[in-house]
Amino acid sequence: MNTPMRIAVVGCGYWGPNLIRNFDALADCVVAKICDADADRLGKLAARYPGAEAVTSFDEVVGDDRIEAVAIATPVRTHFPLARACLAAGKHAFVEKPLAASTAECRELVALAEERGVALMVGHVFLYTAAVRRLKEIVDSGEIGEVLYVSSQRLNLGLYQRDINVAWDLAPHDLSIILYVLGRSPVSVNCQGKAHVSAGVEDVTVMSLNFSGEAFATIQSSWLDPSKIRRTTVVGSRKMVVYDDIEPIEKLKIYDKRVEVPPHYDSFGSFPFSYHYGDMRAPHLKQAEPLRVECQQFLDCARTGRKSVSCGREGLKVVQILEAASRSLGRGGVEVEIAAA
Repeated sequence: MNTPMRIAVVGCGYWGPNLIRNFDALADCVVAKICDADADRLGKLAARYPGAEAVTSFDEVVGDDRIEAVAIATPVRTHFPLARACLAAGKHAFVEKPLAASTAECRELVALAEERGVALMVGHVFLYTAAVRRLKEIVDSGEIGEVLYVSSQRLNLGLYQRDINVAWDLAPHDLSIILYVLGRSPVSVNCQGKAHVSAGVEDVTVMSLNFSGEAFATIQSSWLDPSKIRRTTVVGSRKMVVYDDIEPIEKLKIYDKRVEVPPHYDSFGSFPFSYHYGDMRAPHLKQAEPLRVECQQFLDCARTGRKSVSCGREGLKVVQILEAASRSLGRGGVEVEIAAA
């Protein structure tokens, strides 16, 4: 059995405690340190995890040679300097989404991780759900035919962020899912949105991703919706699939529905659309906590050198799209090209 990897978790706010809980539950890992600038918040977690040393200074984490890996769950603006310090010190780094605040920062982190031979992984947690894994299998199998479009909605009331808009906060989940399921990146993006509560911080955005060929995708993000919605629909030429993360059991449903266009017709008046209505089936999914799976994957990649589905380069692709979407948003929704990663 492997010697347990000593890990530190930096950031004990909204998401950090979930990382601590899941890393602590893994047999091949020891949460050796927890770090947060808020001493009161840190103290509450320290009482729950007495085996972890609680520190308020990040320098005590990065300067500790016994710490082999660091998980970072701090505000986006801090991701780059904290991750860079960890990688430069030869420590594996797990960074919550998005990887960094710019493409340039992401490129530097990816290059540094490769230079130092350490793992760099991004918290695209939905890629570790059974539903998204099965969704990719269904699309790759050709069962639904050619993918025509993808529609994603991630809506709720709050939680407002101060340093990023709703697209940077919520859309990374949908972007990572779309890139993973389709296995390709968009060539351009359009984005529109409005700031209703905090000036300059859009709380509602609509993003359109254009792929080579006919496929496209839309992503609707909102902090101002009365209902919590987490839904992705993939429409194929033969069937359609709906992934609803809010559903407790049947998270994935395959609909045998489509519109059939006859190859020949004499006039518009005689043009007969044919609608096919078949059955719906919900595949059985073996449920496991996605964050637990993701944390284990990080440890495995750190030990073996393998790349995960949410490695640094995948995080770079997502930030490239977000940057292009921000440029589109600032120019009234014009189409902005996305450079190849």
